[in-house]
Amino acid sequence: MTTTLTRLRGPLTFTALIAAAILVLPHLLEPFRLNLLAQYLCYAIVALGIALAWGRGGMLTLGHGVYFGLGGYAIAIHLTLARTATDPLTPDRLPQFMVWSGRTELPWFWTALTHPAAAIAAAVLVPGALATLLGWSVFRQRVRGAYFAILNQALAAAFVILLIGQQHLTGGSNGLTDFPVFAGHSLYSPTAQTTLYTLTVLTLAALYLLLRHITRSRYGKLLLAIRDGEDRVRYLGYDPTWAKTLAYALSAMTAGIAGALFVPILGIISPTLVGVIPSIMMVLAVALGGRHSLAGAATGAVLVNAAQTTFAETFAGGWTYLQGALFVLVIALAPQGLAGLTHHARGALTRPRTPTPEPTTTGSPT
Repeated sequence: MTTTLTRLRGPLTFTALIAAAILVLPHLLEPFRLNLLAQYLCYAIVALGIALAWGRGGMLTLGHGVYFGLGGYAIAIHLTLARTATDPLTPDRLPQFMVWSGRTELPWFWTALTHPAAAIAAAVLVPGALATLLGWSVFRQRVRGAYFAILNQALAAAFVILLIGQQHLTGGSNGLTDFPVFAGHSLYSPTAQTTLYTLTVLTLAALYLLLRHITRSRYGKLLLAIRDGEDRVRYLGYDPTWAKTLAYALSAMTAGIAGALFVPILGIISPTLVGVIPSIMMVLAVALGGRHSLAGAATGAVLVNAAQTTFAETFAGGWTYLQGALFVLVIALAPQGLAGLTHHARGALTRPRTPTPEPTTTGSPT
């Protein structure tokens, strides 16, 4: 009986958390706070992918804002087209920034995202395709460690430069905003916002279960071996290139899904949300929560973003310093993150105490 309860404790706890998030929190939080929580959960989805690539595969990814942005812009383009389709002041469905730039027709990739199914597919597949191409190109050259991290950061910087420079195609530094409808349904109603929140919770839960299964499979064990000794894995006859590329692509697709959910929740996408700084913040949140734990990484993302909102509201000018101090303390005192602290605390509480042997006395018989 005890063994059965121990085995079911994890699934029951997970189910209870999801049920509470869907059934209880929408009634406890006001719409503004519920919307903020939905945004935090989108970043938690990104954290799951980073935990797979970095925590399990040893690939420090400092450019996940690119994949988050690709997913976000794919949905934003579709939502912009949905708005212009019902606006009599937009000739040929051209957004205002394209008209001001002198364009007379939609770009081909805008036209391809007219249908919502195409936009959703692009939000997932385009980040995955780019990550596959980049991963295969660099991993077969045995690029890893700091060099791979710098390459990712350079990709994020180039992505922002491209978005700002191609203003007639992307909206430039202003980005894309004002999304009233999706698939014929209003996004401004309280019901729509609650639905988006519920969808985000369910997506986070599904991706957590999927990535958890992957990390516990034989492929997950291979990733772990590559992380701890890539040259040894090559010596044993395995090619780490495709194993690492697959993990990196899955991580990018996860970020694309998060970006696709984030845009209708926030109502805007711009280069400031997908550049170098946001990419670094995503990684730091995972480091805080614990990169070796999927649950820890997701929790860290929620806590960091919630703390940023809370402290920014209270200490608008001092949040950056508080944030820096927080990360220094975590890295110095808890390099495994909050998940590592929790694991050590649980082990200390459940570890059986060794009974102290009673002293024995020896004496002569009387």
